Amino acid sequence: MSMAVSQTWYMTQRQLMVFVRQPAYAIITLIQPVIWLFLFGSLFKKVVELGGFGTTSYLDYLVPGVVVMSALGSNMWAGMGTLEEIQRGTLDRFLTTPVSRAALMNGNVVNNGLVTAFQSAVIVLLGLLGGADYPGGIAGIAVLVLASVLLGTVFGALSNALGMLVRERESIIGINTFLLLPLTFLSSAFMAPSQMPSWMRHVADFNPLNWAMVAGRSALSADPDWSVVLSRGGALLGLAVVAVWLSIRTFRSYQRSV
Repeated sequence: MSMAVSQTWYMTQRQLMVFVRQPAYAIITLIQPVIWLFLFGSLFKKVVELGGFGTTSYLDYLVPGVVVMSALGSNMWAGMGTLEEIQRGTLDRFLTTPVSRAALMNGNVVNNGLVTAFQSAVIVLLGLLGGADYPGGIAGIAVLVLASVLLGTVFGALSNALGMLVRERESIIGINTFLLLPLTFLSSAFMAPSQMPSWMRHVADFNPLNWAMVAGRSALSADPDWSVVLSRGGALLGLAVVAVWLSIRTFRSYQRSV
């Protein structure tokens, strides 16, 4: 187990070096969240007058949604990196080494988790500079960041599995594009659940994206409902474990095919 952990960290460092050497990538990935945060925040700021948002500031409500949406958007494309390593032959070369097969997959997942945590912290800070208030304090922010990392782990691991299964860029792009908007709008990202149609509200109850938002918003409130935080967070953790296991199983299937 200790060997697998150390090898996973080594593979994570390899991925992080790419991120550090391309600082422009970090800036580009934050452009869209900033647009969501301040463009949508200004456009819909009066929608809180409808009630049900739990705050008088739409920006307060929007920040957790943007954090979670950013985690989803960045991790859904993890499979593209896996596919690129397959096409370059890098992954096949690693198969000739004694490195843990789980480490080959989990290094990518851990790297995405660290990058997601960094992006989430930046978005929270930008929201604070824009006038957002976080009554839940540091603990609430930590829960929100952790929820976004768990969600990113779910979709990052599934994206890796998808990359090894389809092995085509067009298929990954098509599937991600198909899923991104429905997952986003069938959640409480922009609108309070009480203002959503009943069928949409029921669908959102089964949306992992919404689980992360509900957990983060509850933790950031002045009076957190920790039972809600723990239930949604536990569901995300369980789903993340299943997704990581599935990606490892898919990798072993890929290994047998080469």
